[in-house]
Amino acid sequence: MKSLRLLFEQNSSPAKTNTSSSLLKKPKPPVSHGSSSSSSQDPLKTHFASLIQSSETTLQLRQIHAQIFRRNLSSSTNLTTLLISVSSSLKSIPYALSVFNHFHHKSIFLFNAMIRGLTENSHFQSSVTHFLLLLSNRVRPDKLTYPFVLKSVAALGLRCLSLILHGRIIKSGVEFDSFVRVSLVEMYVKLEELSFALQVFDESPERNKSGSILLWNVLINGYCKMGNLGKAMELFEAMPERNTGSWNSLINGFMRNGDLDKAMQLFDEMAEKDVVSWTAILNGFLQNGDHQKAISMFFKMLEAGVRPNDLTLVSALSACAKVGGLEAGVRIHDYILENGFRLNKAIGAALVDMYAKCGNILSASKVFDETKEKDLLTWSVMIWGWAIHGYYGQAIQCFKKMMFSGIKPDGVVFLALLTACSHSGQVNLGLNFFESMRLDYSIEPTMKHYTLVVDLLGRAGRLGEAMKFIERMPVSPDFVTWGALFCACRAHKNIKMAELASLKLLQLEPKHPGSYVFLSNVYAAVGRWEDVERVRMLMQNRAVDKDPGWSYVEVGGKVHSFVAGDHAHKHAREISLKLEEIVASAREQGYMPETGWVLHNIEEEEKEDALGSHSEKLALSFALIYTSPGTTIRIVKNLRICGDCHSLMKCACKMSQREIVLRDIKRFHHFKDGACSCGDYW
Repeated sequence: MKSLRLLFEQNSSPAKTNTSSSLLKKPKPPVSHGSSSSSSQDPLKTHFASLIQSSETTLQLRQIHAQIFRRNLSSSTNLTTLLISVSSSLKSIPYALSVFNHFHHKSIFLFNAMIRGLTENSHFQSSVTHFLLLLSNRVRPDKLTYPFVLKSVAALGLRCLSLILHGRIIKSGVEFDSFVRVSLVEMYVKLEELSFALQVFDESPERNKSGSILLWNVLINGYCKMGNLGKAMELFEAMPERNTGSWNSLINGFMRNGDLDKAMQLFDEMAEKDVVSWTAILNGFLQNGDHQKAISMFFKMLEAGVRPNDLTLVSALSACAKVGGLEAGVRIHDYILENGFRLNKAIGAALVDMYAKCGNILSASKVFDETKEKDLLTWSVMIWGWAIHGYYGQAIQCFKKMMFSGIKPDGVVFLALLTACSHSGQVNLGLNFFESMRLDYSIEPTMKHYTLVVDLLGRAGRLGEAMKFIERMPVSPDFVTWGALFCACRAHKNIKMAELASLKLLQLEPKHPGSYVFLSNVYAAVGRWEDVERVRMLMQNRAVDKDPGWSYVEVGGKVHSFVAGDHAHKHAREISLKLEEIVASAREQGYMPETGWVLHNIEEEEKEDALGSHSEKLALSFALIYTSPGTTIRIVKNLRICGDCHSLMKCACKMSQREIVLRDIKRFHHFKDGACSCGDYW
């Protein structure tokens, strides 16, 4: 920046160092609007000041501003500062800048209001620019200026400028102001300069006194984010006093580091837990993949009488979506309705996502229609919902409505549209969407978009076109792209092309189990058992393990998990007998175990046993035992469902007269009356 030299200029008459000010407990300093003596003596100015502060929209502010002009009060620093502050709080930065730029006699109060407004609205570059403008106007920054400039510098990652500002703060004599001090430590933490942060902390005379909690919390949070939990614990133990924020920072740190036991230990030791504490522990379990524990913690929070906030609700609903916990999700939805929560964009999108991923697409659509505030995320999750359930027509209709509402699509929306077309065999329509994304919306395709086009062509049997598409891609195809072609080759029994794709997969990731499993299954499907055995031995020699399949099923409001070949389950004997009963009845209807899905050439009876251990079959058997007749069974699986399990599910739904909803890694399968919603096209 050209004006950067201003930072190096000497200050005139440094202010007296304030060493007696106590550290603030809140991170925001008071807003000064200039001298209020004239306002207090002028009833009209006082009246306008009150009107500005009570404004709820930018339109109201403009109307008040017009009246200020009419009464020749536009030169009032106090009123102008208030206009800037309130318009910034209403996120109307263009209007705030207009007010600022048209005021000729700019004081420190105007600059402070403008810099703060820009920072709090994430206009960090503009905030720094206005600080330099302040210096060029020979206005002297004060203790209310620096905290927001420091925050902007940290957000922009300007390490050099941070040191210059620190030096200027020392020269100006405000370095020991409590808020400036905390802001300096926080800036260095965000810049990952913890040695500087610790130095500023150690030089703080107030750190060992009551009221210095915020300073400690900021530094502890910094060490937690950098993964130095030992130092964070050392600081935590040395604190003269703690608040819930101190505990929350440490809990977040251990959760982020994957140490769930230590985080839970700290949580249990807390004397008082607020909503932030519960949200931290819930979100921590969610981020670490323990979704059932996250759901459990949410309901424990309600039992403890703590009211969740929007983030807590979104996290809990996300956990339900991950494991297909529809009953738990419905309970959370009921709580939202009964406790006065507004169906805003965040909660609306989370509910739509939960219902869609739990297999109840009609409820997802209903919540979507009831959500009045819709942003791009809300539309995206609804389009995705229709897509993964195989309703390509509804997905496209939803896309059209989004366009009519004035919201422009992004790359994620086009991923959903391509998925919808792929699952329904609408190849030409999918290709049109791919071209439209680039030509009409100037969205550059990512690897995921290219992979979906390969999947689109491959599923339809247009393998030659899929291969040509890969060869013409402007970026090198990755493992997933070749995997999409590989799956298509297997489905259409194109062994030659499957071998080529397999070679590419093995070159890209020689230790990935998928390459070996897919290729051995392709050979098995056409009876090439020697090749199957060769691939299996290659897996063993390279110490490659097949990813275990697991499935979730919700019974009685509790989510139960099953792993392929799971004989350790407490109901294993009952489940095994039930599965034998299902298979026997299915055989009478013409079902024959599709042993081609088994990895290698073993005796036919052993192959059937191997198929019987698939996790979704275990989940199905458990649900049939422990749910009432007529209850819909909802299963979530981490891998793509195999052909044999797919066939058995069709028979099972017909025999039990139940609907079975199964979500695999690719899509939803709604089994009803002996048929699947995918039309056996997956």
